[in-house]
Amino acid sequence: MDSASTICRVHQCSKCPGDTSYKCESCICDLCPQCKESHEKDLKTIDHNVSTNREYNNMRLQTACIAKRQQHIGTIHTIKSEALFYRPVLLSEIKSDIKTFHKKLSHGQSDILSKARKLKHLVDNVLYDLLDNVFCDFNFKHRCLKQEIKMFKHISRLQRYVHIYEQSAIRPLQFLSFIKTALPQVHLTLHTNQLCMSESLNKEDVMASLSAIRITERGNRLVGNQCLLKLMSVPEFHQSLTVRSVDQCFNISCLTSDRVWVSDGDNLILTNITGATIHRVENSCIGSCGGSHTVNSESELIYIDVNYNIKTLSKDMKSTSTYIENTDYPWRPQCVYWCPSNGDLLVGMYRNFTETGKVIRFNQSGKQTQTIQYDNKGMGLYNNLICLTENNNGDVVVSDAESISECGTLVVTEREGRHRYSYTGHPPRSLLLTRGICTDALSHILVCDHRTKSVQMLDKDGYFLSHLLIRPPGIFTPHSLSYHTNTHRLWVGSVYNTKLCVYRYIARHDTLSDMNPASAGVMESLSVVPYKETKKHLQEDERLLKLMSTIELFNFFTRQGVDGCYHISCVISNLFWVSDADNLILADTAGFPLHHVDDLCRDLYGGSHTVTSESELFYIDRNYNINKLSKNMKTTTTIIEKKDSTWLPGCVYWSPSTRDLLVGMFREKILSGKVNRFNQSGQQTLTIQHDSTGLELYRYANYITENNNGDVVVSDADGAIVVTDREGRHRFSYTGHPSGSGLDPRGICTDVLSHILVCDVTDDTVHMLDKDGHFLSYLLTKSQDIDIPCSLSYDVNTHRLWVGSWYNNKVCVYRFTDRHDALTDEHIDRSDGEVFSCSSPAFK
Repeated sequence: MDSASTICRVHQCSKCPGDTSYKCESCICDLCPQCKESHEKDLKTIDHNVSTNREYNNMRLQTACIAKRQQHIGTIHTIKSEALFYRPVLLSEIKSDIKTFHKKLSHGQSDILSKARKLKHLVDNVLYDLLDNVFCDFNFKHRCLKQEIKMFKHISRLQRYVHIYEQSAIRPLQFLSFIKTALPQVHLTLHTNQLCMSESLNKEDVMASLSAIRITERGNRLVGNQCLLKLMSVPEFHQSLTVRSVDQCFNISCLTSDRVWVSDGDNLILTNITGATIHRVENSCIGSCGGSHTVNSESELIYIDVNYNIKTLSKDMKSTSTYIENTDYPWRPQCVYWCPSNGDLLVGMYRNFTETGKVIRFNQSGKQTQTIQYDNKGMGLYNNLICLTENNNGDVVVSDAESISECGTLVVTEREGRHRYSYTGHPPRSLLLTRGICTDALSHILVCDHRTKSVQMLDKDGYFLSHLLIRPPGIFTPHSLSYHTNTHRLWVGSVYNTKLCVYRYIARHDTLSDMNPASAGVMESLSVVPYKETKKHLQEDERLLKLMSTIELFNFFTRQGVDGCYHISCVISNLFWVSDADNLILADTAGFPLHHVDDLCRDLYGGSHTVTSESELFYIDRNYNINKLSKNMKTTTTIIEKKDSTWLPGCVYWSPSTRDLLVGMFREKILSGKVNRFNQSGQQTLTIQHDSTGLELYRYANYITENNNGDVVVSDADGAIVVTDREGRHRFSYTGHPSGSGLDPRGICTDVLSHILVCDVTDDTVHMLDKDGHFLSYLLTKSQDIDIPCSLSYDVNTHRLWVGSWYNNKVCVYRFTDRHDALTDEHIDRSDGEVFSCSSPAFK
């Protein structure tokens, strides 16, 4: 008999070697019981739908089951992700309470016994006074009966005396007198049911003892967010979407974990995570760049309409009602926020004529209950309210600006309206261009700052904690914020485009969300991908050169034929190309023009030209083609012809190491950038545009260069130095010193020691960074020879730095490196020029 063989397909957990029992519908993965529990507790996957394999298969076949499950999806998620997660926390607290219960109970029992003795003593005094002042018993009827019987006995006795001696005539008056004195005296007492307390009894003592008794109504044990949540070391990108039907993301209000209301100055729409428009509000306020809408706990939208009335859109988006009618002319509502704690509505009001603001609180009935306008000195708190929110402690937080385009303040008041503090940026008294704000579950305050292109995090008392995001890829300048309380995710909107990004920066404590040991090692090995830097042998100059203690001015001259030095390309030690917005000329160190390029592109203000090792010039012409001018300046050849009208070249750099040409590209209508690499044949070999999450790295590539380790360094006009490795992986972005302080970068270059040098026109300095983006020093400051450094070029042969001025045609040449050789003497005459010493150190 032949043996039969059967092939069985066994489903295995996607995260560990265990057997699968569950399936996640959101990320389509199989889960064992342990991984399923971790999957539901992890904030990264808290909104995923997890079911057993049997339920999953049944729901795929039965639409009725799907509808029923969708009806109760909120309750299911609450039980799985919240209630089950709180359970171990509550159990640990209960176990701790049991340990201390007996000790606390013994103290309580002794207090109860002591108070019971005191109360018994007071009650005994009351009874004593009652028995002493009324009678020895409470039965008043019985006492009256006994007294009546006693009176009858005395009367009958008296009648007997009268009967015996009444007929006697012997001394009758003396007899009557004897009878009156011999009979016992009967005293009648008024009966009363009032209790008479003695003066020794203190009534207040009785009342104090009785009023000290408290009956506490116990509810469900609650767990504070401080016990459950913690800040992550680095924010984690979760997802992004491009919103259709809007031009910017001025305000966002989360409805669910996958639906959000978004508005620009003219439109208010509901969108999902795909960016599709689900609903459009037709009569929303026009021209608002702030918090013109909010969402309540019933999923209703509250918004300001075109007539400055505040309206409510029902959950099913079928009916609209006027919540608050605007009758407070010339005041008009500018921003709104619904308070989850009490259901109140906060409305930021603005008066155009006086440019002043105030905050009005309305209860759930639409009745005004509070106005916040002045501090304790009677001074106005607000100018132009952009956004407002409420913190967990009841504080009212307002993003205020002197005008839409000027710097502003974060104003915080207590629930009662008393001014607590005003935040003006970090470090203190620095400029702050406030926009969107929100608070999180840990009572942090998050605020968008346009000046530094960052999201700053403060604690509830206004102390700066960190820059949560600095020029985030894809968004570049954060403008709007919304914190989703169920998933603890932060939604961030851009002012320049329709990009929405979702981040996680709050996680649950590790002890409560640890994965099972079988999968922890596997996941760690999969998630950590080490970055391997391209290693090259150090050049001889790298081993021999060092930074000088002070930078030296080697030469300076005024360049004729240009109005400003927007970009410099060194040819040899005494020849260089220099350009402004309209001209590109070759000049010598005497300042005389030797050649003029007639067809330079006149719409570029950055690195529009570069020089090869053969002294050939690459430049962008007026038709956005990339041309090559021969060394003898007699032949011009088009190397790369513009074929795509959508993308235009903005800057170029010739790589000495690979002989490739790096071209920074930009789009005109929607500012976005990328870098293309072309080989020596003019063939495109690489495009650098997005980071590992798919978000855009560049907004406008103004200057470009390459470092010795192969890194591509771009000066982006949107306020950052963006560095990627040779393969295009994003390494870091530099946004100023200290981090997040703001940067307006112009010309860049690298030196033989792999330092990155960048001009910053914000403070008229030249920054020196190491190859990993760490700030080293201000190489030049505005107090030195050149007013506003704009362009840089490093001569690899002489190790000199050429610096061009923005507003005039002055060019300075500096030395900041020297040889390690001890024989080098700064007093030796140099045949190629005179040295002028500068007092500024190279490192500050």
